[in-house]
Amino acid sequence: MALAASLLLRQSQSLVMTPQLMQSIQLLQMTHLELTQFIENEVERNPLLELVSGDDAARGSDVAHAESDYYSVNEERPAASEPAADGYAGDLYDSATAGRTETMAESFDTSMENVFPDDAGPKTADAPELLGQWKSMPGAGDGDGEGYDLDEFIAGRTTLRDHLEAQVPFSLTAAVDRLIAGHLIDQLDEAGYLSSNLAETALKLGKPLQEVERVLDVLQQFDPPGVFARTLAECLAIQLRARDRFDPAMAALIGNLELLARRDFAALKRLCGVDEEDLIDMLAEIRKLDPKPGTRFQAGVSESVVPDIVVRTAPDGSWIVELNPETLPRVLVNNEYYASVSRRSDRASDDQAFLNECLQNANWLTRSLDQRAKTIMKVATEIVRLQDAFLMHGVDHLRPLNLKTVADAIKMHESTVSRVTSNKYMLTPRGLFELKYFFTVSIGASGGGDSHSAESVRHRIRTMIAQETPEEVLSDDDIVDILKKGGVDIARRTVAKYREAMNIPSSVQRRREKRALAKAAGF
Repeated sequence: MALAASLLLRQSQSLVMTPQLMQSIQLLQMTHLELTQFIENEVERNPLLELVSGDDAARGSDVAHAESDYYSVNEERPAASEPAADGYAGDLYDSATAGRTETMAESFDTSMENVFPDDAGPKTADAPELLGQWKSMPGAGDGDGEGYDLDEFIAGRTTLRDHLEAQVPFSLTAAVDRLIAGHLIDQLDEAGYLSSNLAETALKLGKPLQEVERVLDVLQQFDPPGVFARTLAECLAIQLRARDRFDPAMAALIGNLELLARRDFAALKRLCGVDEEDLIDMLAEIRKLDPKPGTRFQAGVSESVVPDIVVRTAPDGSWIVELNPETLPRVLVNNEYYASVSRRSDRASDDQAFLNECLQNANWLTRSLDQRAKTIMKVATEIVRLQDAFLMHGVDHLRPLNLKTVADAIKMHESTVSRVTSNKYMLTPRGLFELKYFFTVSIGASGGGDSHSAESVRHRIRTMIAQETPEEVLSDDDIVDILKKGGVDIARRTVAKYREAMNIPSSVQRRREKRALAKAAGF
């Protein structure tokens, strides 16, 4: 066959991952805080973007751009009083309407001149002087309240370091001791434990080891009790000494915490030289201690979770699914500013290219945010539709669900559904749940009926164990038999795996604990 050169035309399709497409995918899996930070960074780089706060959205005078585009989820949907045919309504939030409402304060003139006008003020000589002093105060008489920030009067969080440094001058007077104390405070971890080696610390500071240990003994008496401990046993011992409860029997218990973790009470009674009643009292004393005394000073530990989706009951008994307005970003594209700058005759080509790029990026961002909100709504609405029995009756009726089922129903890819459900929370009448909570594996039914959700089976196991008595403690085989009678086809190793995942001890350990607690209660 002879070789020859030829020209061919071939048509094909391919998907190219552009940087904008990649960022659109990343927006799906961002949390509310990550999305807010991302938008703020874009607003700083793009002069055509404006981030509208809640106060600005409620003040109509601040939104004066007639040709500007607001991002909001404002799809066509039935009103709350008229639910849709399938029982679900879309998001009821409209930031454009909120941005054009006028506040009552704008209809009145509340300036200080109307209170003390120049021609009709109080007939006293001190009135003009008092008015001048009032106007000179920060934030007073300016009408808009700027210059008066309430955040300046909020006390900051007290960190563990600040709390300990405030106690150093009252316990250590020598400058060298304070220097050693400051270095040891720097070596504390978040739980309040001393993570450094004292010999290395003494070598680094050029001081004898005995002097560093002496300062450490003083620091271990600081509040909260248990700080500057090097091990869990030492932390508990420091707190017991502060309570005057560190006797030889308690010292033997603290020295054998591994036996306590295994719940080997017989060996503990022998080592401590106490009977069962005294051991129960000692265990009750241990439970009152704090194994991580430094965590109470951590900032942001107890931050509340803001739900992304809110589910509530409609008047007709159906469910209304809507996006939380607090998590919706409000982005403004200032087209009027773009038009005014583009009309300038002295503009350079580089400036115009920069403006065109900024406008393109701004329009892309608003479209991506709108698509993100619509995708979250589709996924959340389908989850609520499939888990309707859970919302009505509780966790026992949670259905097994996977990503493919939701993806096929809303005509999207499984990876898209996975990104949407990552770090997103739904507020329901049953409580606050992560979207991934509704996706559980399936456990077959013993009678050939509908399969059961793994989460509902775990709930049944937890409920059965909580209702045990010291005389009737269920083994794993007993739990399997009860579940099979209830229509759940489950193996014994699966029950043991679920029990261990919920930190529930074995039947032998539970029987021992329940008998000890019953005896301590006098039953």
